[in-house]
Amino acid sequence: MPRLNLSLIPEPGPRRVYLLATLINTYGTGLVLTTLTLFAVRVVHLSAARTGLAMTIAGLVGLLAAMPIGRLADRHGPRNVYRVVLLVLGAAAAGYVLFARSFASFLIVTTVDGSALMASGAANVTLLRRVGGEGATTFRSQSAAVLNVGITLGVATAAVALELNTVNAYRALFLGNALTCLAGVAVLGRLPKYEPLPGAREESPFTALRDRPFVAYTVLSGAMYMQYFVLIVLLPVWVVYHTSAPRWAVSAFVIVNTVIVVLFQVRVGKNVQTIRQGGGAFRRAGTLFLVSCSAMGLAAGIPAWAALLLLAAAVVVHSYGELWHASGTYALDFGLAPPHAQGQYQGLVGMGNGAGQAVAPILLIGLVLSLGRLGFVLLGAWFALLGLTAPAVARWGERTRPAVDAADAAETAKAAEAGQPAVAD
Repeated sequence: MPRLNLSLIPEPGPRRVYLLATLINTYGTGLVLTTLTLFAVRVVHLSAARTGLAMTIAGLVGLLAAMPIGRLADRHGPRNVYRVVLLVLGAAAAGYVLFARSFASFLIVTTVDGSALMASGAANVTLLRRVGGEGATTFRSQSAAVLNVGITLGVATAAVALELNTVNAYRALFLGNALTCLAGVAVLGRLPKYEPLPGAREESPFTALRDRPFVAYTVLSGAMYMQYFVLIVLLPVWVVYHTSAPRWAVSAFVIVNTVIVVLFQVRVGKNVQTIRQGGGAFRRAGTLFLVSCSAMGLAAGIPAWAALLLLAAAVVVHSYGELWHASGTYALDFGLAPPHAQGQYQGLVGMGNGAGQAVAPILLIGLVLSLGRLGFVLLGAWFALLGLTAPAVARWGERTRPAVDAADAAETAKAAEAGQPAVAD
């Protein structure tokens, strides 16, 4: 087996258990990722417009759950909080099958699902930080690669239901997602309990909101987060309706992106460990997005073979930029947040990313697409500008972090990884 693949399978212990749970949970996510809208239309008999309205409302309400659940993970330990959230996600998945019969009931279930999904992000990253210990940033890159594998397998399985296009086939996907949530809860029970770190219970619930450099980073992160939707929201419409490239290329581009992330996320992540390196990674990502988005725009009005080659090259460049963007995010997330308040801080940045996700379809389809080639160039320039501001935000954050003795930091990290709070001398 190649050495790179071995980096995705840690030695037996908490890290392997965590990654197994991640694979199970993301497989379940993949089962419903591309089918929720179709479920609403085919099974609940909602129009596409009412389905979109329900999902938008649920997404906006869900933003409010991130910080409170993140703080609970800080105060009561991330493992059990995350397990409870997974149970709620499983109940919501089953709720689509058992209770979603009208717009109102679908809205209720989707809102619970969206809120639990946002909450799971804060609790999950807090748990990952404890499991990863001193190597949490690199470990998060490993987790991202496993996440992509799980989602890809889930989406591939969902393709069977899409082909059948029956009510029972769609229901089976959501019941399968519910079962993966239960399996994830069981696997996570094998992890240490991870007691709260010193100071977690005394920390103000508004500490993250008062941390101006981190708030600035949250805004930056949310704006840059829209790049994830270029390949899955904007590019498919552009390829099908504005270029002569074959339609099958849309799926091929997603596969190329996934393969690149799985193979190279860990390798790139090992080079981005500090706050300052995180800012530099954002800058590099922004430059790459400028190149990739501009190239996508140039694919209109040229022969099919040329459009296919140009778009393929653009997707490779964009995927490489995604590696640096993700690695920078991991370094800044963990470097700027105090260890004992990781959940609260992850909740705040999760809200920023969720806001970016909410506005991405409107901006990418409504604005960028309407401007054609110019829109793609302007989008790339926007990402490049965000990347250029990142080093300054990183330096601001680094200056305002409290000085920590290296020996004390190592002791705290080891104690956190072992599942016990560090003991002060």
